[in-house]
Amino acid sequence: MARPTMEDVAARAGVSRALVSLVLNNSPKVSDRRRQAVLTAADELGYQPHVMARALASRTSTVLGVMVSDLRNAFFADVIEGLEGAAREAGFELVLNSGSRSPGREKAALRNLLSFHPAGVVLLSPVLPASAIEAAARTCPVVLVSRGSRLSTVDTVNDDGVAGSALAVEHLVSLGHRRIAHLDGGTATTAAARRRGYRLAMKAHGLTPVVLPSEHTDTAGEKAVRHLLDTVSRAERPTALFCGNDFNAFGAISALEEEGLRIPEDISVVGYDNTSFSALRRVSLTTVDQPRLEMGRLAIEALLERVRGERTAPARHLLHPSLVPRGTTGAPPN
Repeated sequence: MARPTMEDVAARAGVSRALVSLVLNNSPKVSDRRRQAVLTAADELGYQPHVMARALASRTSTVLGVMVSDLRNAFFADVIEGLEGAAREAGFELVLNSGSRSPGREKAALRNLLSFHPAGVVLLSPVLPASAIEAAARTCPVVLVSRGSRLSTVDTVNDDGVAGSALAVEHLVSLGHRRIAHLDGGTATTAAARRRGYRLAMKAHGLTPVVLPSEHTDTAGEKAVRHLLDTVSRAERPTALFCGNDFNAFGAISALEEEGLRIPEDISVVGYDNTSFSALRRVSLTTVDQPRLEMGRLAIEALLERVRGERTAPARHLLHPSLVPRGTTGAPPN
């Protein structure tokens, strides 16, 4: 069945195509009676305006592009919820795609988003080179979430990863832990700040930092734990793990439990992000919370400030995380 057009709506309502266009663009020049006739006809036909065609015709766009680094990570779903709510309130629609944590794929994904002629683009934890981000910012406003930038043409929204890591270490130290290892986030855009915060907090307590190479995935968490258990004696084994993110912590917990270790009786585990899965009763993961909805809202606000010409100086939003204690942390074993 062919998609209904503006001409179909005009014919059903008994008006001109031009008047249908005025109604769909919320023009005040249309009488209430005719406006209602057009809206009723559009509803009966199931007509949906073509957002891209409207943007090209009017030389303005109500589309905002969003590129997600990793669709498997529930953290991004929460940020997108914040993005979507703020965009909808402002009268904008989102177009989403993913770069699958690959610089090459992200370049292609960004090119695809820009082909929609969006009013602006939000990049969620991209691994793109800065040169590609700078080039995109010459086309339309760009906001980075969970990645820093020194570009004056690019805005950023981040949580304070240094402070968040310190919260995790402080919590574990307060429970009596002294041997606390950090499963590193590898090349992830948030990894450096969390690693730095962990090291600083450990040194502040006179403790020796132990950073285990890993990545922000469950598979990497499992691999890092298996390597740890194979290479470190029981007497030297950490009594607590601070993982790069929740996804990484889930993998670590899986490997620990498969080896017969009890959590938190034998070893405590802390994640980062406070994704929805971490609150499940079966998981009950102690984690560091990022204000994800707020991050999405601020990203849209920063983007629209650029779109509307309200600001040219870069916005640098740094939000404060908080600790969420749950069932995966407790006192170290005797």
